[in-house]
Amino acid sequence: MSNVEQVQKSLEAIKSAVSAGKLSQTAAENVTAWLTEDRYAEYQGAVIEHIAGEMWQPLDDAFWTIIPFGTGGRRGRMYPIGSNAINDRTIGESAQGLADYVVEHCGGKKDLSCAIAYDTCHKSRHFTELCAGIMVAAGLKVYLLDDYRATPQLSFAVRAKQCDCGIMVTASHNPPSDNAVKVYWSSGAQVLPPHDKGIIDRVMTCQEIRVTPFDQAVAEGKVEVVTDEIDAAFTDAAVACGFPGSRNAKVLYSPLHGVGTAAVIPLLQRDGFTDTHVYEPHATPSGDFPNVPGHVSNPENQAVFDKPIEYAKEIGADLVLATDPDCDRIGCAAPITLDTSGPWRTFNGNEIGAILTQYVLSKRAEANTLTTENYIVKTLVTTELTRRIAEGFDVRCVGDLLVGFKYIAEVIDREGPDQFAFGTEESHGYLIGQYCRDKDGAVACMLMSELAAELKHKGVSMHDYLCDLHRQHGYHREMLINLFMEGSEGMAAMKRLMKAFRETPPQQLAGIPLKQIRDYGNSKCTDLSSGTSQGLEGPVGDLIIMDLEEDGNYVAVRPSGTEPKIKLYVFTRASAEESSRDLDEAKAKLEKRLVALESDVRQYAKANA
Repeated sequence: MSNVEQVQKSLEAIKSAVSAGKLSQTAAENVTAWLTEDRYAEYQGAVIEHIAGEMWQPLDDAFWTIIPFGTGGRRGRMYPIGSNAINDRTIGESAQGLADYVVEHCGGKKDLSCAIAYDTCHKSRHFTELCAGIMVAAGLKVYLLDDYRATPQLSFAVRAKQCDCGIMVTASHNPPSDNAVKVYWSSGAQVLPPHDKGIIDRVMTCQEIRVTPFDQAVAEGKVEVVTDEIDAAFTDAAVACGFPGSRNAKVLYSPLHGVGTAAVIPLLQRDGFTDTHVYEPHATPSGDFPNVPGHVSNPENQAVFDKPIEYAKEIGADLVLATDPDCDRIGCAAPITLDTSGPWRTFNGNEIGAILTQYVLSKRAEANTLTTENYIVKTLVTTELTRRIAEGFDVRCVGDLLVGFKYIAEVIDREGPDQFAFGTEESHGYLIGQYCRDKDGAVACMLMSELAAELKHKGVSMHDYLCDLHRQHGYHREMLINLFMEGSEGMAAMKRLMKAFRETPPQQLAGIPLKQIRDYGNSKCTDLSSGTSQGLEGPVGDLIIMDLEEDGNYVAVRPSGTEPKIKLYVFTRASAEESSRDLDEAKAKLEKRLVALESDVRQYAKANA
């Protein structure tokens, strides 16, 4: 059978599969494009084989949509073919679209350049060489971190080498099946408007992918390895953000099979910590993440700390730290009392953010380097406790931001890097200093270690430190609910649910009436008692916040930009007066409320998805 005949037979089979409900219409359209368009010619054979084998479900999964750029770039499950999968074509389109935009936007410059780094995920090195070859073919020089390195090191490299753009190959905390690219602009931040739209337009219309073979690019000097140079400069810049004080703390660190050891350990050592230990079962770089629960290296997951805490008790460690595979996010556990052999507890992202905000601002206040011109930055779904801490120091809080650290980076450059004090987001991302424009797990590890040593010297546990903040500013408690909705049916369910929250929201949650709906997608705030709406200032994005009648209690809802799920952020608060009077009672009250809130929002989601 000729190739033309195979294609025709395949097209007829696609129509039959759609009629039989085995293949969605959008998948059929994308499969047809990969069968018939010249730009996908090298994948035609694989597509034909899938159709001949009646592999309709894999085809639907791989083609039902075109994988988008989200808050962290282009991320998804790897599969050899498919518009909705990570493969040579979708990664190649991403790099080619970036290269084309940079050349067009910066065409007046003689020497264009791009920094590239990668983590331990499967095929990260392969995708790195592909991206490097595409950049070189477009006329850019590539500065390569030629070993597993952290995302903040890539951000730093873009700035240090004065690059026009950067690429980080990583799926972050996603499962072993996934990979991704994060795309950076010359600021060292992930791309923002108008550049994001410009890049996406070129990605989506990409025809030919032009590649210089990687070995050839290296031999011609168009790919320059800068690993050692960036390692040294990054450590110098990050350690300068630390504060003087005790370094008498035993720290146990886990890279969760990622890249973090290369960034965290040198930084801790330079900062004066001499008693640092790497948790060996998690030390080996591996995209399989073999020794973490569920093979998902996410420091948000308390379970990843179970084994390290056991070992920490054995060696008398004061603190356990962990970073995700690309080392831009941090998790932390500490003993509840000063007895390191006793019970331990992990901190969530909001708690770490509050603790670090207090530490940074208090140390700067002690040094008389804090003024009313200084500011901290947070997102709309980050605890308001950080805002209240900042106000306690007479420091501004810029907090009206969508999810994504790139928006924090944008504020740093808009409001002035010299006055920037600290940036925090609930998903365990933090930054101090001007040296990069993305969250940095390494510098957060350094700051948490400094605080642990200072508190140990004072005879105070880190949990007591947090409790003092709650007594002063009110007990704040948060919960994140993930509603996974896979595939084309899941996407339709996500759209239905977001529409329901907008148009027919619940009237009450946990027995507390809703006061108003803040819809950042439509820039509208609706008073539910009167039904009247007014304009809503702030960013525009697919985020809804439902404010309850009781102050400080609200639920935020948004679709994830990187995974097929809707995220619900539940926020509760007891007043400072109530919390200072009896913190245990305030905690019990809010724990009960959280249970009721979770039950109510899950029931609503089930009924409306």
